[in-house]
Amino acid sequence: MLKESYFSSLQNKEKKGKMIAIADSGSTKTDWVVLDSELNEVFRTNTIGFNPYFVKPEDITAELLKNEDLAPIASEFKKVFFYGAGTSSDSLKEIVKEGLQDFFTNADFVVDHDLLAACYATYMGNPAMVCILGTGSNSCYFDGKNLREETKSLAYILGDEGSGNDLGKRVLRGFFTKKMPPHLAKAFDDYYKLSVEELNKNVYQNKFANTYLASFNKFVVEHKDDPYIIKIIYDAMSSFIEYQILPYEEARHSELNFIGSIAHIYEDIIRSVAAEYHLTVGHIIRKPIDNLVSYHINYLLNN
Repeated sequence: MLKESYFSSLQNKEKKGKMIAIADSGSTKTDWVVLDSELNEVFRTNTIGFNPYFVKPEDITAELLKNEDLAPIASEFKKVFFYGAGTSSDSLKEIVKEGLQDFFTNADFVVDHDLLAACYATYMGNPAMVCILGTGSNSCYFDGKNLREETKSLAYILGDEGSGNDLGKRVLRGFFTKKMPPHLAKAFDDYYKLSVEELNKNVYQNKFANTYLASFNKFVVEHKDDPYIIKIIYDAMSSFIEYQILPYEEARHSELNFIGSIAHIYEDIIRSVAAEYHLTVGHIIRKPIDNLVSYHINYLLNN
């Protein structure tokens, strides 16, 4: 009823081009929040993730047209803030921007990396390390104004330590190389009935291979109290710290703040691993969209 009444009044008052969209996009899903001209929240909705490594501009436009909340009012937006996994260079940002422009035809755009969104969402007034652990993984140092990446993301094949797809790969490797204990191997086989041929097809012939690999994190979650699985999680988080945290000198004296579903699920292990490296974990936020919207209202849209 809120959306319907709002849209009726919008049309009656002819307030075209007054709405603002803020989007936080991972590789799997995008969370959208729509604000009116007074910066009041109108509604929320979701689409698939728009990672430019895996989607083309026309894919983005087509997916947005499927969204029953956004499609009827696409021309009503004056500003779109989009932060996404994979939008780490100008050429990759341009892929996303082109897809958005063909849908939000009257809007101005800010398209940037999901790391910046994570910085905004976790900023509490003090400089900190900011870490993303979701389908993929990434890290940076944020001083309140400037973001710095000491190590560049190598994506799901060469990097993404500690992420959902890293955990998925570790489980798959353990099963197919006969390293998994018999009781877990049976549970895995009974649930997935997965052949090597099917696995290879879904990894090497699938443009969403990263999301496919991350889907096996479900098995990790369901057996996360098993010693073998605990070691898989522990090793994955140790790799994340070794490759994506320790290269930063600031990590020794700054909090590590985390964003993402994987960080939320395995919080206890992350804190344990960090303690072994004499690092301090601050807060862990599962979904940054609430904090991201607040940051925009407080720091970007009221100025």
